[in-house]
Amino acid sequence: MTATENTTRADTAPTRGVATIVTAVGIMLVAANLRPAVVGVAPLIDEIGGDNGFSNAISGLLTTLPVLFFGLASPIAPRLAARFGIERTIFGALVTLVVAMVLRWIPDTIPLFAGSALIGAAIGICNVVLPALIKRDFAHRSGLMTGLYSMTLSGGAAFAAGVTAPVDAALGGHWRITVNLWILLALVAMVVWIPQLTRMHTTTASPGGHLWRNRVAWAVTIFMGTQSLVFYTLSAWIPSYLMDVGYSRGAAGTTLALAQIVALTASLVAPIIAGRFADQRVVSFVVIGISAVGLIGLVTTHHWVVLWTMLTLIGPGASVSLALLFMVLRSSSTAQTGQVSGMAQFVGYTLAAVGPLAVGAIHDATDSWSIAFSVVGLALVFQAAATTLAARNVRMTP
Repeated sequence: MTATENTTRADTAPTRGVATIVTAVGIMLVAANLRPAVVGVAPLIDEIGGDNGFSNAISGLLTTLPVLFFGLASPIAPRLAARFGIERTIFGALVTLVVAMVLRWIPDTIPLFAGSALIGAAIGICNVVLPALIKRDFAHRSGLMTGLYSMTLSGGAAFAAGVTAPVDAALGGHWRITVNLWILLALVAMVVWIPQLTRMHTTTASPGGHLWRNRVAWAVTIFMGTQSLVFYTLSAWIPSYLMDVGYSRGAAGTTLALAQIVALTASLVAPIIAGRFADQRVVSFVVIGISAVGLIGLVTTHHWVVLWTMLTLIGPGASVSLALLFMVLRSSSTAQTGQVSGMAQFVGYTLAAVGPLAVGAIHDATDSWSIAFSVVGLALVFQAAATTLAARNVRMTP
């Protein structure tokens, strides 16, 4: 049997019954691990930097380094899935995530940054292969499953943003323990994922190089990249912005958590609604517009900050679901879903890693959040342009 034949058979033989439920629960638990270990650092960035004597720029690497490695690991993921199978690749990524958090626990600078990079690599692999798994096993309910998956991503981020500060206070400011408590969640996901290891579904090892010349693939990639830039930039700097306008650390973390809960709802609802239509441009433009209104509010006034923060995060909350849905709907096979996922997340997360650094540098130079957040507004313009093709009812050629 050739690799292509193996992929085709996997595409046409999704899991059924109890196996489908077990797979769905496993996907949700894996998804729950894909944001907290990164997002949970932002509320403690000042404490971590002060404890280690880091400058603002060096401290910022703790949030941008994992995102950069989301992208750098993405091209490797389809090859790992082809060699070891999707299920075993995910399990290996979970093991890597646990090891990375153990490294980050070591009281030294090098393990701290090495662990952060390894966390990004582990999450990046899961980011790429999970949409292919959804395409294979849940093609008949791609909108619902993508929504549940994305909602879990956003829920993990919201939970981490909300509980990090109070947990750290309860632990007496031992931030190494606080940021690595997520190892418990990763261990639970590993245990629940073990039944999947009896399955061996591989995809073609073809690198999908033709996608780099495909306009639809590039539109999906730009859409993915710009929403990632918006999410990670705002997640990194909104707590600092809120504290600058008078919020306490706890209140800033709570505000970010509330905004991400709203984003969580949007991440569930948007793909379910969009999946009912062959063309998703109207839904996409609406969520981008809502985000733009929130951003305008943030940069023009210090009143109603909680409302503007919520509106701003609706965009990336819904858009991450839509980007994953586009990967499924615009691709022609499970293998191609993995390939476009790898391409979109390689470019997208590499771009997203630049956002927090750029905004931090602009704020340092201008002492103005309004000017710094204009970078996010520019990203929304590019996202809207990409929507015109990424959300259209078209398919990438096999």
